[in-house]
Amino acid sequence: MDGGAFGAGKAGGAFDPQAFIRQPQTLLRLLSWVFSIVVFGSIVNEGYVNRADETQEHCIFNRNRNACNYGITVGVLAFLSCLLYLALDAYFPQISSVKDRKKAVLSDIGVSAFWAFLWFVGFCFLTNQWQATKEEDIPMNEGGDAARAAITFSFFSIFTWGSLTFLAFRRLRDITFQEEYNTLFPNSPSLLP
Repeated sequence: MDGGAFGAGKAGGAFDPQAFIRQPQTLLRLLSWVFSIVVFGSIVNEGYVNRADETQEHCIFNRNRNACNYGITVGVLAFLSCLLYLALDAYFPQISSVKDRKKAVLSDIGVSAFWAFLWFVGFCFLTNQWQATKEEDIPMNEGGDAARAAITFSFFSIFTWGSLTFLAFRRLRDITFQEEYNTLFPNSPSLLP
C-alpha cells in the first residue's frame, strides 16, 4: 500500500457513486439539503398572508418580515452550501496532499458548525415570532402548516449540521493521525486506506 494521506492511497482512482452515497456525511448533507428546501420553500410559498380588509401581504410570523427574510436567506444559503460541500465530498478522494485535505476538512468543520448555529438561531427566532402571532393575523389558519413546517425543519437542521460537524472532526482526527504517523515512520506503509 502506498504511503500518503488518509484515504489518499486511492487518489486519482475512479469515482464510485455507490460508495459515495453510502457515506454518512453524504447522507446527512443530502438530508440537510432537503430540510433547507422545505424551510425556504414553505416560507416562500405560504409564508406571506393578508387579512380580508388588506391588500398588502405580511409575513405569517407575527407580521415580522425579518423572520421570513431570515428563514428564506438561511434556507437558500444552506441549500447552496450543501451543494458546494457535496461536490467537495465527491472530490475529496482525489486530493492526495495531506495539507489540502486538512484545509478541506477544517473548512467543513467551520461551515457545518456555523450552519448548526444559524439554524439554532433561526429555530428560536421563528418559534418566538410564531408564538407571538395573533389569530386574527392568519385568517382561516392559512399558512399555519407552512410556518410549523419551517420551524420543525429548522429544528431538524440543527442536528444534521451538528452531526456533520462531528463527522468532520472525526475525519480531521484520522488525517492528523496519518500525518503524524508518516512523519514518525516515513518509509513505512500507510496504516489507513
